[in-house]
Amino acid sequence: MKVLVTGVGGQLGHDVMNELSLRGYEGIGSDIAPEYSGVQDGSAVTKMDYIQMDITDQNSVESIITGAAPDVVVHCAAWTAVDLAEDDDKVEKVRLVNAKGTENIALVCKKLDCKMVYLSTDYVFDGQGTEPWEPDCKDYKPLSVYGQTKLEGELAVSENLEKYFIVRIAWVFGVNGSNFIKTMLNVGKNHDTIKVVNDQIGTPTYTFDLARLLVDMIETDKYGYYHVTNEGDYISWYDFTKEIFRQAVELGHAEYGEDRINVVSVTTEEYGASKANRPFNSRLDRSKLVENGFTPLPTWQDAVSRYLKAIGF
Repeated sequence: MKVLVTGVGGQLGHDVMNELSLRGYEGIGSDIAPEYSGVQDGSAVTKMDYIQMDITDQNSVESIITGAAPDVVVHCAAWTAVDLAEDDDKVEKVRLVNAKGTENIALVCKKLDCKMVYLSTDYVFDGQGTEPWEPDCKDYKPLSVYGQTKLEGELAVSENLEKYFIVRIAWVFGVNGSNFIKTMLNVGKNHDTIKVVNDQIGTPTYTFDLARLLVDMIETDKYGYYHVTNEGDYISWYDFTKEIFRQAVELGHAEYGEDRINVVSVTTEEYGASKANRPFNSRLDRSKLVENGFTPLPTWQDAVSRYLKAIGF
């Protein structure tokens, strides 16, 4: 099986390429950079073929993907700077990447009759209530430019293809890139008090675990919408922070202990407004995975433990 992966310079694309290598598949990485500029760790990403591709350039996308002739395209590339996306001078650029770029890829997949995986987000919903969002729910009410353009990307896939997996994820962290865990560890080094919101609820997603599931998916024809995060109870960002610091202390980093850092639980309103509206309810119903025979991801606590070791913390 030959798989073309977009966005290999990011957290998930990097891990998908490594998982493909572990299973003996042919992976072709792509990103907008002239050459791969991610973690130079001797991983499979640095050893496999790499093609520069601007997903917003329709002619380039058609030429490159047609030439590669993959069996599957795993589309990880996206504009993910949620607040920056709200700037008036960025809105069309975000739409060009998340919506038009995705449509460009979907149309080539249709022409080649190959499978496509599109990574989406809980931001396509309005984040209200307390019930977990089901993967086949069509009650879309995005609150932000990011959410709206990711929804437009979803529609570009579902309206053009039959062989697709639309996978919504949330609270992503991985080795190759910045994320909430790295941010909290860095902030904790230099601050005695940290305010973290307690009214946005969801579950984290470790890209290492997600990558394995995505490859499991593309080995099948069980197409459709899925919600994927690590298993475990739904939590707040405050709960997440407390667990990160607890595990840091267990690994010998006493400077993250409660006797030095005071993690203060605050509401989103108390924390202060951001440019983009965040969903309060990011609970994603993952039950469809088991129903379709896929193995759920390990618990998020276990994922944090493995991640801290993976980054050499």
